[in-house]
Amino acid sequence: METFTDPKELVLNPHFPKQKKTCLALLSDDMIDPPIIDIINGFNRLSFCFTLQCCYGHFLYPGETNPNNFNRLPALRTPARVEYRVAYIAFCIENRVSGKNLLNRLKELTLISPQNIQLGSAEWFWQRQVNSYAVQVEPLRFKKRDTVLLDYREALVIEKIRDAFFAQLKALL
Repeated sequence: METFTDPKELVLNPHFPKQKKTCLALLSDDMIDPPIIDIINGFNRLSFCFTLQCCYGHFLYPGETNPNNFNRLPALRTPARVEYRVAYIAFCIENRVSGKNLLNRLKELTLISPQNIQLGSAEWFWQRQVNSYAVQVEPLRFKKRDTVLLDYREALVIEKIRDAFFAQLKALL
């Protein structure tokens, strides 16, 4: 998220129901990374939010070059460096009590690992859709980047945090 900023304040958006309907009409399961289909669909069933984009987070290294792989990092033949493509979900949240509660719960998710999970707004999302927020798993020093190179040990840590992050999101539902 190259334009990632601190979370903005929710604003009134009388067009939210129509925007949600339009956005979800364009979404199909084959556009979602398989490990998080249930999570994305679960959030999209809620009346006070919908998802804009998402990514499960992918690890690329010698021998694993598929940019959409879902494989766990290898235990054998460990690579020195791993390319990590950020795990995230971008939401549009309605400015009402249930939406505010969700936003607060998303903020709490960052407590899993404050140095590796951020909640914020992305300027380009906000320009297209007010009340948009992204929660992402990424080392804090790289929070404005979509792809980073990590050493293998840090990549293992990020993988565990990513898994805990998505498990907690599922529990929110």
